[in-house]
Formats: sequence, C-alpha cells, structure tokens
Amino acid sequence: MRVFVKNMRGQALMPCSQRKARLLLKQKKAKIVGYKPFTIQLTYATGEAKQEVTVGVDEGARHIGIAVVSKDKVLAKGEIELRQDVHSLLMTRVQYRRSRRFRKTRYRKARFLNRRKPEGWLPPSIQAKLDANFAWVDKFCNLVPNPKLRIEVGKFDTAKMINPEIQGVDYQHGQTYGYYDVRYYVFARDEYTCQVCKKKGKILHTHHIVYRSEGGTDRADNLITVCTDCHTSENHKQGGILWKWMKEHKKVKQYKESPFMNTLRIRTFRKYPDAEITYGSETSPKRKDLGLEKTHYNDAVAITGVESINENAEDVFYIKQFRKKKRSLHEATPRKGRKAPNATQKRNSKNTKKLRGWHLNDEVACFGKRGWISGFTGTSSAYIVDGDGQYIQMPNKNYKQVTLSNATKICHNNTWQYFVAS
Repeated sequence: MRVFVKNMRGQALMPCSQRKARLLLKQKKAKIVGYKPFTIQLTYATGEAKQEVTVGVDEGARHIGIAVVSKDKVLAKGEIELRQDVHSLLMTRVQYRRSRRFRKTRYRKARFLNRRKPEGWLPPSIQAKLDANFAWVDKFCNLVPNPKLRIEVGKFDTAKMINPEIQGVDYQHGQTYGYYDVRYYVFARDEYTCQVCKKKGKILHTHHIVYRSEGGTDRADNLITVCTDCHTSENHKQGGILWKWMKEHKKVKQYKESPFMNTLRIRTFRKYPDAEITYGSETSPKRKDLGLEKTHYNDAVAITGVESINENAEDVFYIKQFRKKKRSLHEATPRKGRKAPNATQKRNSKNTKKLRGWHLNDEVACFGKRGWISGFTGTSSAYIVDGDGQYIQMPNKNYKQVTLSNATKICHNNTWQYFVAS
C-alpha cells in the first residue's frame, strides 16, 4: 500500500512507496500528518508532477469498498464496515424515556405536535450510513490530486424481488395481501416447513423470534414457522434453539438494504454530480476478467475501469465503525458497583473515558495479539477485544480483564478502528 503525500501547502501529491516515505522522514524532509491512512507532508518545495488517478467506490449498507488506482497500478485498497446498531439503540432510548414518563414525576406538557422534520430528513439509522459513505469518499478523494471518481450504486425493485411476477395494481398491496392474516403469510413464506427440524406435514405454529416478554413485535419479520414437536418449553429456555435464535436475532427473509441502496443512489447523484456511475451488472464481469476474487475492495478495483493490473497492493486496510461512548442518563438495569442511585448519577461518570493515560478504543498490543480497549474496570485493568470482537484474556485465566501493565499502546483512535493486513 502506497503512502499518501501532501506538499508544504497541504495539497495532495502522488502517493509514494513506503521505502521512499521512510527515507524522507529519516532525512527530516517530511513529517507525519496522518496515520489512518498513513500520510506525510513534505517540508521542502518540490516538483509536483501528477498522473491520472481514479478512486473507485463500492457503496453499501454494511460495507464500503474503496480502491485508488493510477493507470495499471493499484495504489491502495480496503474495506470499511459500518455500524448496524443505531436503530436498536434508538429503540432502547425510546423505552427508557417512555418508562421514565410513566413513573411518578411532575407533569410535563406533551411534545408530539410541536416539532417538524426539516426537508430531506432521514431516519438517524439511515442518515448515519449515508454520512459514513460520503465521509470516506471525500477522505480518499482529498488524499490524491485531481481524482476521477467512479461509484457503483444499486437500483432495486423490492416488490419484484419478493414476487417476480408482480405488475400493475399489485404494487399497492402489501406482502400479506391475499392471506387470511399474518400467520398464514408466515407459513407461506417459510413454505409450510418447520425451520428447526426442516420437516413438512406437521402441526405448525408462528413463533416470535424475539419473545413478546422481551419486547418482540407481531410483525412478520419477527415471526417464524415452528412445528409442535419443536415449539417446546425446553427450547424456549436458556440453552434451547429458540432461546439461541432470540439472542442471535435470527434473520428471516428481509429486504432492508434494498430501500437504503435506492436512497443512497439518489443522494449520491446529488452529492457527486460529476462522478461516473456504474452498476453491479457491469462490475462483476470486469472483476472476473481481471482475475480477482469476490471482495468489496476488489469490486472497487474493477469499478475504477482499469483494464489490466501490473502492480497490485499487497496490503489491505480494514476500517470498522463502532460506538465509543454511552451517554444515556437512565438504564433499565443499573450496573453493579454504583455508589449512588441511578437517579443521581451524572452522565460523565457512568462510563470511564480514560484511565491513567489510556483511552477508550486505543489500539494496543497484548500477549502477541493486537486489539482495542473496549472498557475499563478497577484502577488498573481494561477489557481488550481483537478484530473479530473476541476478548483477549491473560494466559491461564478465566476472567476477561487484562492488567494495563501487560499492554503496549500502539496509537490512539477515535470512533473508527483501522488496521492494515498483508
């Protein structure tokens, strides 16, 4: 992966090799101005020869693929993972506030008719993904000189994805149209097959994936077909298959990403009117012609329109967005170890942001592994997770805490985890 370069005025130049960047830094001819991705700034005037550079972007609801290509050379490529927890966190906030309003408190005037949504408003879960897509496109476009931007967007007909034969007035009918109720729609969707034992011809039930006692709804996407033999109290209890489904939020056939991609496509047209737009039907054959395997960053390489590759970056960067700080004032279940009731807790004392010079999401090396600090405990310990979200534990210990004296700080991070894999 090449190193991005800026001149003395902060303007982007052509990326250089890692070896050349090391020599410039050693000779004090450059200084480091960014680590994610690694960027240097020259401290002396130099020629500014520039070649044609194309930035390819594979937009998505869960992952973004980005590649920077110049002629037949892939200068940088990587993948970005977006947050998927915004909606669930907002629903949790709604529950906290609703329960708070129903307690014995002073009367507060209702506020459901005095707020208007501005033009172009989108739900926060969608807006967060849009902002992340555009922020990283702008980030990489600002790192190279005069980039040519090519973006792959998606255009989906969700109704036709559900029913390929749909036409005319059928678009005005919902998924459950023609069924006696939602229950029979769920049976038809699952082809009258128990989703536990995969058998037909049995007495069937519609099971709530998230139990109603846990806040589950009666929507079709929270219902699944289970036979009488599998719909038992044992399977509902901890350790049972139905309990496992609830904890893992088992997914049924859903089409959430399709409407988002349609929204993203329209906003992309407005945000980047000069960008070249392509579609997945064009990207896939190009990627196969280049002999690249199916990944988001390889799709981005194909999106750039490169005809052949003579130099392909061996390193791939991975970026993951996450929630850094919990700021809610109220909790359904107060944590242990509180010295004061939840009602009197201050916002800034509910989570420990830093401890003895360590901060949340600092990248650290520990027991031969690389990870990030996900939380602090006590006066000298922390929880450290690796790139797969698994806790790094001390050898021969069952608990998850790691003493900070056993960790070495690599760098400080904000709300993004960044690492490069060879």
